[in-house]
Amino acid sequence: MRPEILYPFFADTISLPGVGGRIATLLEKIIGRRVLDLFWHLPVDIIDRSASPALTDITYDQIVTVEVTIDDHDIPPRGSKRPYRVWCHDDTGKLQLIFFHVKGDYIQRQLPEGELRLISGRVEVYNSQLQMTHPDYMLLPEQRGQIPGVEPVYPLTAGISGKVMAKIVRGALDRLVDLPEWQDAPLLKREGWPSWIEAMKNAHQPESPADLLAASLARTRLAYDEFLANQLALEIMRRQNQKKKGRSLIAKGPLKQQLLDNLPYQLTGAQVRSGAEIEQDLAQPFAMMRLLQGDVGSGKTVVALLAMLVAVGNGVQAAMIAPTEILARQHYAGLCQMTTGMEVRVAILTGRDKGKARALLLDDLQAGKIDILVGTHALFQKDVHYHDLGFAVIDEQHRFGVEQRMALSAKGRPGTTMDVLAMTATPIPRTLTLTAYGDMDVSQLTEKPPGRKAIDTRVVPLNRLDDVVQGIRRAVDAGTRAFWICPLVEESEVLDLAAAEERFRHLEQIFGPRVGLVHGKMKAKEKDAVMDHFVRGEISVLVATTVVEVGVDVPEASIMVIEHAERFGLSQLHQLRGRVGRGMEKSTCLLLYGALKGEAAKARLKIMRETDDGFLIAEEDLRLRGAGELLGTRQSGMPDFRVASIEEHGPLIAMARDDARLILEKDPDLNSDRGRALRVLLYLFERDEGVKYLTSG
Repeated sequence: MRPEILYPFFADTISLPGVGGRIATLLEKIIGRRVLDLFWHLPVDIIDRSASPALTDITYDQIVTVEVTIDDHDIPPRGSKRPYRVWCHDDTGKLQLIFFHVKGDYIQRQLPEGELRLISGRVEVYNSQLQMTHPDYMLLPEQRGQIPGVEPVYPLTAGISGKVMAKIVRGALDRLVDLPEWQDAPLLKREGWPSWIEAMKNAHQPESPADLLAASLARTRLAYDEFLANQLALEIMRRQNQKKKGRSLIAKGPLKQQLLDNLPYQLTGAQVRSGAEIEQDLAQPFAMMRLLQGDVGSGKTVVALLAMLVAVGNGVQAAMIAPTEILARQHYAGLCQMTTGMEVRVAILTGRDKGKARALLLDDLQAGKIDILVGTHALFQKDVHYHDLGFAVIDEQHRFGVEQRMALSAKGRPGTTMDVLAMTATPIPRTLTLTAYGDMDVSQLTEKPPGRKAIDTRVVPLNRLDDVVQGIRRAVDAGTRAFWICPLVEESEVLDLAAAEERFRHLEQIFGPRVGLVHGKMKAKEKDAVMDHFVRGEISVLVATTVVEVGVDVPEASIMVIEHAERFGLSQLHQLRGRVGRGMEKSTCLLLYGALKGEAAKARLKIMRETDDGFLIAEEDLRLRGAGELLGTRQSGMPDFRVASIEEHGPLIAMARDDARLILEKDPDLNSDRGRALRVLLYLFERDEGVKYLTSG
């Protein structure tokens, strides 16, 4: 239950002075509906109003605060489009104040002729005349204290001015209370960090541009608080999972050796190591929660199958969940091929299965006649009952957040928790692995199976499009197959589709019926049919949006064309490139680029040309694009940080992880004085899922 001390922070913004229903609704659009949301809405700039020069000394546009005498008003006739002008002066020169759309006598009342006024705003020099349009402040000289020397500038939404936003945030900051200190005193001293309340105040009251930087002491302290809350919650859940009764699945029987004998190749060192780590976990009396990270083509499926065979050898069922039907069917075909001649019953269930066939399959599943079930999320629908499900493999883990993992692991036998192996072909930088998957142990496949040829990656300007098409024509005539990925257009699916259809029509004129099209708006059945034609060689050129990004396996395809490659992120380019290079033929990836706007676009294409190491590419992508874009903004597996920035504060994450582990080793239920303060921290950053797994204290 949320501590009382935090109640004012979670109040509706409508409770703040000057915030009515309209403003509250506008605030909700950009930051949220609670006072707390305003705490995390940090300034992005400052306005320095400390300059008070004599008017004659102003020679360039600048923000000033000046004391002037009001001379006269030049009031435009009713209906005129002329601005309202007010002339004023100091001892050294003149200033013209300009107002548009003035109603009534408001300006005359604010600026009576012959009186002194304190004016603050941006002065511009126009035709040697000083002008200030719509001053920010017009006050009596004795009200100088109401004008801040340095004013924070906040991100805005339409309908809320900078002045109003600053006032609202000030109202929120009035609700601040000093919270019990959750950080270790020696750490605060070593880093020079302020207390939490001082950090909040300093972050919202910057005195110089340096105070706006992520590296400022105030923002660094707040970022570390947020990372610590994240790591504590994940570590609590990891420990909670280890407390849950699993079942000890010991590798036994002939299945493992039969599979190894079936394979036409030897496992890599990384596959053997990862397999051993998983076997060790499965043998433990508590449930496994492990992430298997592997670059494109590193052989994750074999490692997953070896693990599933441990379950089958113990008389337990295994399930493999893929994010799409295409991938599920591909996994099913691969597992059937690898287990040929073995006493392992593999079946597939997707949302497409209906009627008698589905009912029969579900009966077999409940009766224990199916050992491994492959499918989409349909595997966990309410009417799907297993005989004894003990192990699940989730493919493309970054689409599956912490809460989904916990819910999934509860599908096993009552009284026990299921073992879960998550897989991703998206290499994830270490900092992201810690924040998104800190509740899991991680195995990495860093080698590619022997014999896989390097992909020849070339960067080609779009004005050579005709040469590229002719080259593909020659290759297709010789029997190869090619992917043609169409450009992303302003993150609009409609425009993406239009671009794909236009390219399809262009290539259709050249290749005739040998070209096919798949895109995100097609029904799964239609997509699968086109992919099937491509796999069987009835289509030689497949035009696609990024629906082929993950997992589609066509060994005969040896050419990948990515149009307007400069619009894609590095990791996405790497994933797309990984669709080729799977067969015996040497493969080529052509990155077609238009205008290279900015250094980042050039850097991305250069990195793609120079390396095929997915983990190195992921680190570079994080540096160039940031965490949100890398995993897809708002992906369910990625925590939503409010103050912390993985790009700017990344080195703090490992520190927070070590701190969280040390804290929970000493105080597993957070019942000490510091522990209770850390509970407040978890609620403050809304990591409540961590607190609910603790015993009361």
